[in-house]
Amino acid sequence: MGSAWEFPKSLNVGGVDYEIRTDYRVVLDLLTALADPDLTDADEQMTAYMQSRVIMEIMFPDCDNIPMEHWQEALNKVSEFIDMGISDDSKKPKTMDWEQDAPILIPAINKVLNCEIRAQEYIHWWTFLGAYMEIGESLFSNIIHIRQKKAKGKKLDKWEQDFYKENQSLIDFKQVEKRSEEEKQALEALFYGHKKK
Repeated sequence: MGSAWEFPKSLNVGGVDYEIRTDYRVVLDLLTALADPDLTDADEQMTAYMQSRVIMEIMFPDCDNIPMEHWQEALNKVSEFIDMGISDDSKKPKTMDWEQDAPILIPAINKVLNCEIRAQEYIHWWTFLGAYMEIGESLFSNIIHIRQKKAKGKKLDKWEQDFYKENQSLIDFKQVEKRSEEEKQALEALFYGHKKK
């Protein structure tokens, strides 16, 4: 993937460099799409294929040029890119949701980067992720702290109990309902319409 001191703009797959989309919004769209319950199927193989296709379509502008036999390598490289090369195979409970937490995450990232990220035309994913890792004391960090304790079954301190009561709607994960067939078709049209542009 190259040096940690450089921003990767392509991934080498099967000995060929393929351009990737690197703006933070693209990666967040990808992570949101992969968490979508409508992307899962009763058939494990079909689910794996659909998720693979979504990753390839979103990350590689020319994904159709990547031979199918190199897809697994491409998927592995995308995963490395998203993780910034920092692998952690340990299974951890879910403590954040990019989509649900956006309203409280954005101000925390803005504070670290000292700018309004939504107003920036482009921010590389690694810049965004680096800022995310440097979030200090904030509403977002307090919510993550409470979620971590609850996920581990630890008793909340008095201030944490009060904080939880006051912010329960922000802390508890919302149930995501599956979309109707009409909504699915509209999303597919939107997704494939963007791809062709």
